[in-house]
Amino acid sequence: MALIWQYFINALIAASIYSLIALGFTLIYRTVHFFHLAHGGVYTIGAYLTYTFFKVFNSMIGVPVIPSFVISLVLSMIISGILGVLIDRMVYYPLRRKFASDLIFLLASFGVFVFIQNLVQIIYGAHIYAFRIWSIREGYKILGAVITNVQILIIISSIFIMFVLWLFLQKTKFGKAIRAVADDPVSASVIGINAEKIITIVFFIGSALAGFAGTLISLETNLEPTMGFTAILKGIIAAIVGGIGSLPGAILGGTLLGFAENLAILKIQAGWKDTIAFGILVLFLLFKPEGILGIGNKREDE
Repeated sequence: MALIWQYFINALIAASIYSLIALGFTLIYRTVHFFHLAHGGVYTIGAYLTYTFFKVFNSMIGVPVIPSFVISLVLSMIISGILGVLIDRMVYYPLRRKFASDLIFLLASFGVFVFIQNLVQIIYGAHIYAFRIWSIREGYKILGAVITNVQILIIISSIFIMFVLWLFLQKTKFGKAIRAVADDPVSASVIGINAEKIITIVFFIGSALAGFAGTLISLETNLEPTMGFTAILKGIIAAIVGGIGSLPGAILGGTLLGFAENLAILKIQAGWKDTIAFGILVLFLLFKPEGILGIGNKREDE
C-alpha cells in the first residue's frame, strides 16, 4: 500500500509540472493559434537563469537561502517573460504582418527553440548541473510514502500559480481582453481592444510560466540544455488531451498525463513512461481529437 501512495505522490508532482507547461503553452496557442515550440526553450532558459542568480545571491555573505531562491525565481520569471515577448516581436510579429501560414510559424518556432537550446549549451556547456536549495535530508512520511520539501514546494506553488492565473483571466480587465482576443480578434479590435498589445501580455505571462515550471522541475531532477525538448512534448500532449485551446483542459490533460505515466509503472518498467504518454496522444487523436474539454463545440467560459 505504501508503494501505491508513493506512486500517487510522484504522479501528483508530475501532474503539477505538466499542467504548468501546458497552461503556458495553451495560453499562447489560444491567442495566436499556432504551436509555439520555442516555449520549451524559454522553459530551459528560465531554469538556468534561476540557477545562475541563486548561485550569485547564495555566494553573498548574509543572504539566506530562501530569500535568495525567491528573488532568483522572480528575476528568472521576469526575464523569461521578456524573452517570450522578444521572440514574438522579432520573429512572429513580422510573420503575422505578412500573413504567413501556420507551417511557417511552426518552422520559425522550431528554429527559435533549436537556437535557444544551442545557446544554452554554448554558455553552460553540455554538463548536467544539480540545483539544490536545501541539503539532502530525509523526507516526510505520509501513509508510508515519502515526500520531500522540494516536492511539497512544487505541488503547492503550482496550485497557487494556477489559481492566480485563473483569477487574472476571469476577474481582471486584461484577463477579459485576453479571452476576447482569443475568441475573436476582429470583434475585439472593433470594440477598441489592441490585439497586438494583448498578444504581448500573453507571451509575457505564458513565458514567465514556462520559466517557473523549468525552475521547479530542475529542483526535482537536474539541469541540462536538452531539458526543454521533453518538456514541450509533454506540454503539447497534455494540451491536446485536455482540449487544445482550453485552459482548464490544459490542467486536466497535464493531470491525466502525470497520473497515467506514474501509476502505469506499477505494472510496467519506468522506461516506458514516454511510450505511455505518446500512446495516450495517439488514442485521443484517433477517437477524440478535440480532447476532453475541446472548445470547438463549446465555449470555455460557458
